Amino acid sequence: MTAAAVGLSHSPLIGRNDPPPDVRAAVDAAVGEARDFVRAFDPELVVLYAPDHYNGFFYKEMPPFCLATEATAVGDFGSAAGPLPVDTEAARALARGVLDRGVDLTVSARMTVDHGFAQPLEVLFGGIDRVPVVPVFVNGVATPLGPVGRVRALGTAVGEAAAALGRRVLFAGSGGLSHDPPVPVLDGAPPRVADALIEGRPPTPEQRARGEQRVLQAGRDYAAGSGAMIPINPAWDRLVLDTLESGRLADVDGWSVEWMGAEGGGSAHEVRTWIAAFASLAATGEYRMTSRFYRAIPEWIAGFAVAAAEPV
Repeated sequence: MTAAAVGLSHSPLIGRNDPPPDVRAAVDAAVGEARDFVRAFDPELVVLYAPDHYNGFFYKEMPPFCLATEATAVGDFGSAAGPLPVDTEAARALARGVLDRGVDLTVSARMTVDHGFAQPLEVLFGGIDRVPVVPVFVNGVATPLGPVGRVRALGTAVGEAAAALGRRVLFAGSGGLSHDPPVPVLDGAPPRVADALIEGRPPTPEQRARGEQRVLQAGRDYAAGSGAMIPINPAWDRLVLDTLESGRLADVDGWSVEWMGAEGGGSAHEVRTWIAAFASLAATGEYRMTSRFYRAIPEWIAGFAVAAAEPV
């Protein structure tokens, strides 16, 4: 088996509420470098860790993580819609391998995914249907959240199980670093909102459009300095990236749920996808980061990062 890893932030506001041209150019250059890295690696399989934003997973059943043997993208915020080319045989083998290693794992035979999964596939490969993939949902929004160490254990188990496949496997983590977008919260929600968060009734096109417009306006307000969201925290973001780059992944076991939220905002737990991806790579041996980019981008309500790593 040959392995590599990529971490890539996503944002539904990319292309809709962009930062100044020089910042966007720097992001594009970093993404281009990651794309070149992936092209050179030429993966036969992508294990993609990503969160959900109440498009596929709801409080009626909210697992800490879930592996898909089949998945379809909803096409929110202009991302691609339709089925993902899930390698079902590989997905089942990974699920068995993870469970055999003592990590509890939910399996979905019909997962619904959103821009958190679709955007990295579009950015890195030019579409959601270009490469065999195993989607792994990692909850980073819906409380209560489990210990971060369990996410590291998940990534380690997936990496060890993937080694038995004998293929070139890219482990990808999709998530923003510090960010606090207007994501609905169940506690204290009005009955109509609470019901939607629990039952997961699909929004009408009009409701989806209104929700997306609210996020877009929140990004504009935040960039103008008038938003009430927790600020992007570059110092905390550097700590996250330094920890991943150093390979000292066991350090994350001491990161409490409360500390992460206070430092990085309500959606900072999307970094769990990065932790899982790099833990998967670490399970195959020592690694080194080949590229690392970071920029605080209020227009996208995100500490935005791109990084790639390969075995030493």
